[in-house]
Amino acid sequence: MGDKKAGLSVFWADDGLDTGPILLQRSCEVEPSDTVDALYNRFLFPEGIKAMVEAVQLIADGKAPRVPQSEEGATYEGIQKKENAKISWDQSAEGLHNWIRGHDKVPGAWAEINGQVVTFYGSSLLHSSVPPGQPLEVKGATKPGLITKNGLVLFGNDGKALMVRNLQFEDGKMIPASQYFSAGETSVVELTAEELKVSETIKVIWAGILSNVPVIEDSTDFFKSGASSMDVVRLVEEIRQKCGGLQLQNEDVYMATKFEDFIQKVVRKLRGEDQEEELVVDYVSKEVNEMTVKMPYQCFINGQFSDADDGKTYDTINPTDGSTICKVSYASLADVDKAVAAAKEAFENGEWGRMNARERGRLMYRLADLLEENQEELATIEALDSGAVYTLALKTHIGMSVQTFRYFAGWCDKIQGSTIPINQARPNRNLTFTKKEPLGVCAIIIPWNYPLMMLAWKSAACLAAGNTLVLKPAQVTPLTALKFAELSVQAGFPKGVINIIPGSGGVAGQRLSEHPDIRKLGFTGSTPIGKQIMKSCAVSNLKKVSLELGGKSPLIIFNDCELDKAVRMGMGAVFFNKGENCIAAGRLFVEESIHDEFVTRVVEEIKKMKIGDPLDRSTDHGPQNHQAHLEKLLQYCEAGVKEGATLVYGGRQVQRPGFFMEPTVFTNVEDHMYLAKEESFGPIMVISKFQNGDIEGVLQRANNTEYGLASGVFTRDINKAMYVSEKLEAGTVFINTYNKTDVAAPFGGVKQSGFGKDLGEEALNEYLKTKTVTLEY
Repeated sequence: MGDKKAGLSVFWADDGLDTGPILLQRSCEVEPSDTVDALYNRFLFPEGIKAMVEAVQLIADGKAPRVPQSEEGATYEGIQKKENAKISWDQSAEGLHNWIRGHDKVPGAWAEINGQVVTFYGSSLLHSSVPPGQPLEVKGATKPGLITKNGLVLFGNDGKALMVRNLQFEDGKMIPASQYFSAGETSVVELTAEELKVSETIKVIWAGILSNVPVIEDSTDFFKSGASSMDVVRLVEEIRQKCGGLQLQNEDVYMATKFEDFIQKVVRKLRGEDQEEELVVDYVSKEVNEMTVKMPYQCFINGQFSDADDGKTYDTINPTDGSTICKVSYASLADVDKAVAAAKEAFENGEWGRMNARERGRLMYRLADLLEENQEELATIEALDSGAVYTLALKTHIGMSVQTFRYFAGWCDKIQGSTIPINQARPNRNLTFTKKEPLGVCAIIIPWNYPLMMLAWKSAACLAAGNTLVLKPAQVTPLTALKFAELSVQAGFPKGVINIIPGSGGVAGQRLSEHPDIRKLGFTGSTPIGKQIMKSCAVSNLKKVSLELGGKSPLIIFNDCELDKAVRMGMGAVFFNKGENCIAAGRLFVEESIHDEFVTRVVEEIKKMKIGDPLDRSTDHGPQNHQAHLEKLLQYCEAGVKEGATLVYGGRQVQRPGFFMEPTVFTNVEDHMYLAKEESFGPIMVISKFQNGDIEGVLQRANNTEYGLASGVFTRDINKAMYVSEKLEAGTVFINTYNKTDVAAPFGGVKQSGFGKDLGEEALNEYLKTKTVTLEY
């Protein structure tokens, strides 16, 4: 009824009025959404057992106290009378919510609707905007309720709202509140021979529970025949045991109390007909890559695809030929707010917040399986929308996304705290332990170079930790993120857990960084934008931030390296994914004695590369991601030539439709030049020579940058390699390899390349908070 604390008492036996002397008591905080059932499961049952054990021990030791209690109020008579549970409407939404949840199950808060007593169950405060619905007059209420697709919305005298999930009528039948106006419209399904066998098995179970009923008939009512709430648990468990593991919920029994109705509900559940309404997706379809690719293009908010609130759209472009793939919803500030509200509701009051860790992991494994099952379509969309070479997209963009979700799915039930010995305050004893808890609603803003993989790197850790999320894909590459949203529904993720809002960084991204209900923001992108996000997050509500920003990763190639491997790996370090790679080697330092040969071999290999359609399996090098980026790269090359660097190869746009650029090589790049300092984020190899044997000199030059994302070294001398790896100022060091990332290895930068980690166990800590608990006993 609005109490902030609840508790239990163990008392000495009396005359049955529960007024005997108190032996011991325990208490707990009451959460805003707690019901009696929730308190029972979380506190009364586990702590009650412990309290009884302690009480018995106190009695055995002769130390059990007898604290007299007043007889006043020590009875269930008042609170269990139905007439006392009638709802008084002249109170706030919170007051109504407290009254309904306080009477949940027994006796049930009620009101009169259309001349009939209707009992309300499953209340939660409505923090988001009121959804559209059909008005419902409730006697005594100052404002009609609304039957919406999520339940019955009621209003307090303060103008705020609450949502009621289930309604029960005088005959004992319970229905989802959302079905109030259509409760009698469900047709009767005809049972198959196999379903008739299940019906007979369940009839035997009913007969065993309702032993006072001679014959179980279609009209037999479970509760009117004498069943109690404990019998509901028995019924659900016996059916699970004897009907092939069929998992019912207690509410299924309350919603179908007559045997005939109950069998109909069971059969519909067996057939999968009782699931939430089917996801409606308005696709853009294309016949491409020998398949039909179906691409969602709308905002994905609270489990549904919908147009932007103001109806705005923008074109997403195929970089292979510059054509428009489709129009995509352009999320507004209102859409961001709706997505955050949905994520908040899912975290605080939804199924996700109550779900155990292993079930969460099961959903993530299922999502990984669906990503794998649809990998060819996802890779095709990635090639269309980002210009990624299909074979690379299949292996890396999609393949590593699958691996990431599987890796973090395994972490779900292994997130744990620790016990800590502390100084005892004698004669008392203390126990201190820590708990790892989710943060709440998290925002994720991802870049355009690896659209799905960057989504996976951040969202998998976020979801494994138990958070909900609102994700903004890059404006130029939204399509795989929206396809991911569709697959998340197929995997069974509850509505509101995952929300995808395509649009601009200046509108949607900025609003996410400022939003007061978001507790964490993960961002991958440029350093200037990262700084702006960090400032907004600090000013708004000091939300937690992790940033993976720009890089100018040095790659040092010593003359004692395996040269063939260094050439091959060095090219991969620069040209992998068209150079649109956050850890790309931004500057190569090649020892003087092998410099010329290294450059010659690189140019020879570049000439063998096939530039073309990313869907062609023989293509090595696809188009740059978008027009503006191609223009920036061409300007970068012009700046290099102007400053006096030697353009050995490339530096031009390929003369064909689309945004293609030649793989490019610059040499004689001096430390003061623009090319030596700034990241290109494209297929441009920047080579500087260093004197033979000058390890300290090349290290100083390599570290002379404000970035520190990745680095690399090639040498056969393991001692030299380890020494250089210790001295390089970067979050990752590759030795005799490059681009070798793995889902189990933490990834992130230092200095102005950001802070925080993706991947590995460390990534989980970015989406968790630690709570310390100390108790005295």
